[in-house]
Amino acid sequence: MDSYKIAIVSIIIFSIFTWLYEKKNRKKRQLRFIQKYKVPKPIMDRFREKYPKINTEEASLVNKALMDYFYLCNMANGKMVSMPSRVVDDLWHEFLLFSSVYESFCKKAFGRFLHHIPDEAMPNKNSNNEGMKRAWQLICLKEHINPKFPDKMPLLFAIDSMLEIENGVKYSLTKTFLYSNTDTSNNTNYAGSAGCGGFYVGDYADSSGFGESSGGLGDGGGASCGSGCDGGCSGS
Repeated sequence: MDSYKIAIVSIIIFSIFTWLYEKKNRKKRQLRFIQKYKVPKPIMDRFREKYPKINTEEASLVNKALMDYFYLCNMANGKMVSMPSRVVDDLWHEFLLFSSVYESFCKKAFGRFLHHIPDEAMPNKNSNNEGMKRAWQLICLKEHINPKFPDKMPLLFAIDSMLEIENGVKYSLTKTFLYSNTDTSNNTNYAGSAGCGGFYVGDYADSSGFGESSGGLGDGGGASCGSGCDGGCSGS
């Protein structure tokens, strides 16, 4: 191989390693940004108007739980992640209303826009249960919990019960609920419930379609909030 070909191969190899390194570091920066992010006060004020019994400390917990959810969406690399909490979903709704702030957050957190749509508009009606399992597995990984034999409930799954949210989604550690059938007795959920959904489209705010995955679980999938909203919400 002559020196010219060696130089070309070296440049290609260097470019690939540089791209992989930057991709890895970009994800780290995104996750750090998500974990430190505080929902702006005007948004939180609107949220607390809906939940007047929630105090400042409890509102901070809801903020943390929403950032946990966004963290999972980033870690899932475009695969569906369902939203386990009604109160956290409601904060997401308020965030969406401040469209420019939300879009700026998404670009820094994901490098793309995270859409939020009604469950009935999702391409696959069974995708929410898969997304809920993924949410459970990823949050357990994040919080160092055994997903099949948990010794505590992650905040994202516990917060509706903690804050005694009316019509909140409740879970139980007495069963590995995401590995068994849905059980709605005693107002306890084991597989989540349908509500609104969200998905990634392209690299920025593009509402042209659902992406490449017909079931919402592949590279063109996204995030689904499975518990707390009426129809008519979207992130486009």
